[in-house]
Amino acid sequence: MTAPARQDRTPVVSLRAAALSYGDREVWSGLDLDVSPGEFLAVLGPNGAGKTSFVRALLGRQPLSAGTLTVLGRPARESARHIGYVPQQAALSAQALLRARDLVRFGIDGHRFGPWPRGGVRRRVDEILESVGAAAYADVPLGMLSGGERQRVRIGQALATDPRILLCDEPLLSLDLNHQRAVTELIDARRRSHGTAVVFVTHEINPVLGLVDRVLYLARGGHRTGTPDEVLTSESLSRLYGTQVDVVRVRGRVVVAGAPDEPASPPHHPEQADETDGVRA
Repeated sequence: MTAPARQDRTPVVSLRAAALSYGDREVWSGLDLDVSPGEFLAVLGPNGAGKTSFVRALLGRQPLSAGTLTVLGRPARESARHIGYVPQQAALSAQALLRARDLVRFGIDGHRFGPWPRGGVRRRVDEILESVGAAAYADVPLGMLSGGERQRVRIGQALATDPRILLCDEPLLSLDLNHQRAVTELIDARRRSHGTAVVFVTHEINPVLGLVDRVLYLARGGHRTGTPDEVLTSESLSRLYGTQVDVVRVRGRVVVAGAPDEPASPPHHPEQADETDGVRA
């Protein structure tokens, strides 16, 4: 299950005694975690548990309230150009008229509008679109693509700078099973071929259960880290929540029942990435 990784086994992400708060509300604390090259880490937990805030911290967009975080051995913001980011699906609004190839280009040269360049950038965009199976609709406006097609393009944008870490924030939302499978296969293929670490935030573990090396489960009562078999058990989650939680496995699927509701998520941050946001230092 574990991908062949780069020879350097130095963690690409390292947190020590990390905590994150919004005002008086502590989202999570005491988090010690190393993510290795080529590792597939699933980040689970209910709404408001701090999953997206965890991603924002890795991107250098949300400072910790305590502890330390390094990405590729440096402060998170200094390493952003080595991170590929697949955000949650959002309303297209002004980006609806952008073509698929335009979005991928933004992953290479930021928000640079104007005539299309010749040579290397154009070839690189075509190669990326082909690699994610999106070449057939390279010139189709994003607003005319299905959710699954748009996610292929977003993954292409995230891979445009050959990232060492791929952060995926709920990339399977609103996708049917076939598109979920296609998206997860693309992401897994990348980490296996390049040793790219994957941090995959999801509400639903089952589409990626066979790919995951470890799970980080965030909840108001704390957090648990380990393999899916270690974390996704009735005993483990009951300790985490401080109440009885039942984990049932049926035909290879995991069902969690009885987990209490969490408080509402923190307010939306106006600087949060949109459709065209390239992650750059």
